[in-house]
Parts: sequence; C-alpha cells; structure tokens
Amino acid sequence: MKEKVSVHIFISGRVQGVFFRDNIRKRAQKLGVFGWVRNSEDNRVEAVFEGEKEKVEKLLEWAKKGPLFARVDNIDIEWQEYKNEFQNFEIKRKSYPQG
Repeated sequence: MKEKVSVHIFISGRVQGVFFRDNIRKRAQKLGVFGWVRNSEDNRVEAVFEGEKEKVEKLLEWAKKGPLFARVDNIDIEWQEYKNEFQNFEIKRKSYPQG
C-alpha cells in the first residue's frame, strides 16, 4: 500500500487573480489528490492536499511555480498526519480574519 500524506500550504507572491486556485483544482483532480484551496485575506493562497505521497509531492512541485502569470515568492509547507477527511478537491471561499 502506498504511503498517504496530508500537507497544509500557504503560497505568497502574485498568486491571486492569475487562476492559481482553478489550476490547482484541475491538477489535483487529475492526480487524484483531495482537499481544498482558497484565497487568504493576506493575498496568499492557502491549500490542503491529501493523498498518496508521490502525487501530493507532484502537486507541491507545480505549486512552487504556479500558472503562467503567477509569481511564487514563497511557499510555507506544513506536513500533517493523514486523516482521510476529503472525498474531492474544491475551491473554498476567501478566508476572513476572526473578530
């Protein structure tokens, strides 16, 4: 059985308004990676990927470059325990600060 992993990432740079989320969703669906992606209030893109380690790593490699008009300055990656909590990959609404 292949190793399953979960990762929570924040991508900064020119990553909003360049179809970053839609491209991640399409690539995740092709790879069979589950989770979600959304724009953050601080102009970053936030995502959670879950699935086979090799496929998650392929999606992470793509996210380090992004789509054609994006510019990725930094990607914060937090590996987490695999929880098998997703059945698909979706684009979520923008996150807003609490309070």
